[in-house]
Amino acid sequence: MLKNIFALILSFFLLSCTAREDLGSKNHPVQFALVPGQDAIVLSENGKLLERWIQQQTGIHIKMQVPVNFIAVVEGLGSQRVDVAIMNPFGYILAHEKYKAEAFLMGVNRGRSEYWGQIITKNPKIRSLSDLNGKKFAFVDPASTSGYVLPAKRLKDANVRLGEIVFAGKHDSVVTMVYQGRVDAGATYHTPAEDGVPQDARRLVISQFPDIYEKVRILEKTDSVPSDPVVFRKDFPEEMRKKIVEAMKSFSSTPEGAKALKNLYHLTNFKDCTDKDYDHVRQILLDIGKNVQDLVK
Repeated sequence: MLKNIFALILSFFLLSCTAREDLGSKNHPVQFALVPGQDAIVLSENGKLLERWIQQQTGIHIKMQVPVNFIAVVEGLGSQRVDVAIMNPFGYILAHEKYKAEAFLMGVNRGRSEYWGQIITKNPKIRSLSDLNGKKFAFVDPASTSGYVLPAKRLKDANVRLGEIVFAGKHDSVVTMVYQGRVDAGATYHTPAEDGVPQDARRLVISQFPDIYEKVRILEKTDSVPSDPVVFRKDFPEEMRKKIVEAMKSFSSTPEGAKALKNLYHLTNFKDCTDKDYDHVRQILLDIGKNVQDLVK
């Protein structure tokens, strides 16, 4: 009997010690989320390289995760299931408003810290936005900046009334649906061409569809928004945050890191930022006539 009681007390003691392990330790790693804008395997494989880099540079244990959708990243920051995230601007606005999450870095692509949305189509009869009236259209996700918020504003400004609307979940899925003719048009992210080679979301499926650039064309670009931020949850330890920020800013200093960062979100580096850098996104939401909660209901 005494032996059983002792075993029970020991079990509770061990559990208590585990629960008290410091954040960033092997048994209590920092939970790092990657917004799921493209193939989860690509994100996971390249995210592991970033995970290893941060641990090597700081001694902080990191665990990468790819949540099921954009809103799961936001809610994870609110529930402390996510400590840090690379996320889209609109998702950040929502996480900041609801849970006081804070952006400290933003992505840089060859000196630019902005990107665009785009509307793409394969249908030869669609030559202008007005031709989209009544047509079947694919967005990425209600919380996607370039895959929903920006094109929604552009369509609203053009007084376009779409027909059936679907949410494909990822940018590459939207491109695939447009290529296969399952929708008349769709919305994805846009970044400028490099050395004459397109770098927008169509590139995500070029291995499956080598003629994607010939078959699917860009109908129109949206206004730009600031690049994706690196966001920390409320009350994340300041000293640990500073170490992670510095490690991420040096990630592209090696060929392996530079390649992984491009594969993740088509970035070449990170730079410091503040919440004010995303006021432009807030203004876009006001222009649409909605707030963040309205768009994710």
